[in-house]
Amino acid sequence: MEELVVKVDGKDYKVFVEDTEEGKIIVHCEGDIYEVETKKDIEQSAIERLHKKQSIDEGKVEITAPLPGIVYDVKIKQGSNVKQGQSLFTLMAMKMENYITAPKDGKIKEIKVKKDDNVNKGDVLAVLE
Repeated sequence: MEELVVKVDGKDYKVFVEDTEEGKIIVHCEGDIYEVETKKDIEQSAIERLHKKQSIDEGKVEITAPLPGIVYDVKIKQGSNVKQGQSLFTLMAMKMENYITAPKDGKIKEIKVKKDDNVNKGDVLAVLE
């Protein structure tokens, strides 16, 4: 575990930083513990999404939450036909709106969430076929 001093809003904090086996970073600060994503984690997540997009075929596709948040808006209905890139959901995370779009043309087979639902990264929002 590495000890660091960080400055946040002009105040110094002594923190202890450790790496996990999953490649995340755990930060201990004043009795609180935070799991932190690094730029490398975010880049890896983007690479995984790209590979998933490249592997989409004619079968059904699960549309998942890219990060934890609250479903702010559901812009589709079950049975709707959608086009690739069409906005399907708005996910509110860290006071920012994140638009979840269709990875391909298709028909919404199932919607698994509703407005104001809390979701975690990877939760299935809808199924597209």
